[in-house]
Amino acid sequence: MQQDIIDFWFSDETRKLWFNSTPEFDQLLRARYLETWEQAGRGEIDHWMQSADGCVALVIVLDQFPLNMFRGDAQAFATEDRSRDVARFAIERGFDESLSADKKGFLYMPFMHSENHEDQDLSLRLFDQPGLESSLRFAHHHYDIVARFGRFPHRNASLGRTSTAAEIEYLNSKQAFTG
Repeated sequence: MQQDIIDFWFSDETRKLWFNSTPEFDQLLRARYLETWEQAGRGEIDHWMQSADGCVALVIVLDQFPLNMFRGDAQAFATEDRSRDVARFAIERGFDESLSADKKGFLYMPFMHSENHEDQDLSLRLFDQPGLESSLRFAHHHYDIVARFGRFPHRNASLGRTSTAAEIEYLNSKQAFTG
């Protein structure tokens, strides 16, 4: 299954949708991988963490898939902490050193998605390497949002948080990041 996820996620067809999803793609992920996401959230497929690709596949399931499967819902962020745990595990073992830039970028992405300042600092350090220049630009963008607001304002509605006046002004601006 982990190889299926790697093959699917890094296919030419799916690459086009990484940061430009459609409702159809979100539904495809739910239909195809909801059970896998649930298993990952319960730790039932942690044995994937024995290899670099297994860690990447698990991080994709825990970090990327729910953002699509549960767009606009708090569940979109339910397994972010676990995705960071897997990413940290992989980095501590040096698994990231053997990965292509694309795979490395997805392994590191849970830190970019974190509302924790230390994770954001780590994100900047991780993405500051050859082959990840475009991701580093986005890491800085995410870092700046968390530095400014202490969180990602575009998540407030999904998570039932009250937005501050500054966040509302930001969300209504042309500069707003909406996920």
